[in-house]
Amino acid sequence: MTVDTPEAKQEAAPSPPLFILYLEGPEYAQNLRQLTLWTHHVLLPVYGREITSAAPWCSRWWEHQEAVAMLHGLWLAWAELTGPGSGMCGPANWHRDYLGPVMQSLRDPSGPFAGCKPGNHRAKEAPTVDSTDPFGPPPPTPQPRN
Repeated sequence: MTVDTPEAKQEAAPSPPLFILYLEGPEYAQNLRQLTLWTHHVLLPVYGREITSAAPWCSRWWEHQEAVAMLHGLWLAWAELTGPGSGMCGPANWHRDYLGPVMQSLRDPSGPFAGCKPGNHRAKEAPTVDSTDPFGPPPPTPQPRN
């Protein structure tokens, strides 16, 4: 006979997936592959809409970290709201609360795909910052050479 204690239930429950920006190496690559399969076989065939200058899309979206982060969040919400055990309103909530806002932001003319055209990826230049840790201790003062 097994005992269903809160501790036993907590140990048996799988840990939730980590947000992709926290991953690296093989774990990042595996999550990106799963995200790519979902994006190419579910999201784009159903919700991809035509590419225009007012609604750009990059065929190499995985090279835009902002897009990867947004799509990963969208995918995680989709898994939670449309998977087994989700409520009857889950798909409607996913469309309303996640799909629309994320796709609108991704496809905004000034969004992560700005400057990309069908078949033509354009890398974005990251904003510069004056200091990587402006509130940390000051860097050591260089010692004069003798």
